[in-house]
Amino acid sequence: MMKYAEYIEEIEIDSLWSGLKHIKWTLDPKVNILSGINGVGKSTILNRVVRGLMQGGEFASNRIPGVRMKVMPEDAGRIRYDVIRSFDRPLMSGEMMNKVIDASVTTELDWQLYQLQRKYLDYQVNIGNRIIEVLQSGEPDSAQRAKDLSAPKRKFQDMIDRLFAATGKRLIRSKNEILFTQIGEELTPYQLSSGEKQMLAILLTVLIEDLRPYILFMDEPEVSLHIDWQQRLIDMIIELNPNVQIILTTHSPAVIMNGWMDKVTEVSDITV
Repeated sequence: MMKYAEYIEEIEIDSLWSGLKHIKWTLDPKVNILSGINGVGKSTILNRVVRGLMQGGEFASNRIPGVRMKVMPEDAGRIRYDVIRSFDRPLMSGEMMNKVIDASVTTELDWQLYQLQRKYLDYQVNIGNRIIEVLQSGEPDSAQRAKDLSAPKRKFQDMIDRLFAATGKRLIRSKNEILFTQIGEELTPYQLSSGEKQMLAILLTVLIEDLRPYILFMDEPEVSLHIDWQQRLIDMIIELNPNVQIILTTHSPAVIMNGWMDKVTEVSDITV
């Protein structure tokens, strides 16, 4: 069985920007924030790293010429990862639109949420099966272990309810899919504001990784988010999955306000 990496230790990129620059970035195991002025290459660096990972998380130094990664443990051959992009643009791909049954899925964020809904159902089935197995084991602590298995989902639900409380929206917890109620009306995720969709997509992505070590890439996640949500973003992600490694680009000072200033790297600091 191929071993999964717990986190990325170092990223090297040769010949960036037509061979003019070389990137060498030593990463923190938990939080990494890439900053710099517009056009300096933050998103370019992130995109090159993501392109170096095969679907399913396999990676190799020669997958994308000039892109190398060191991981922990060093003999790992796969990386679990997710990518969050922030722009709520209309869906342009006919292939995507043909895959969607729900006509209310009209933007890229809607498409992300549509895919996450299906993964969320799989996550719940998996958790449910594990709970049944624990309860049937007859062990003295089986009730507590079953409660612990469902704790991340409750934490996610509580987070979303607190975040959306100002607009009166609450998750409908009696349903398996993500639905909301607001003043007696039922809402789908596609009826949320862009900021609400963005936050829901991020936290739902983190939840369904099921507390496993993995890497979360985020390109300017602050777009559309209220400044209070920006300040709390990193803390909420880590609270929901303490085993995540975050690698993000940002322009927003608010994202680093809650004690993350020492995790900021300027693009100029890793460019030679």
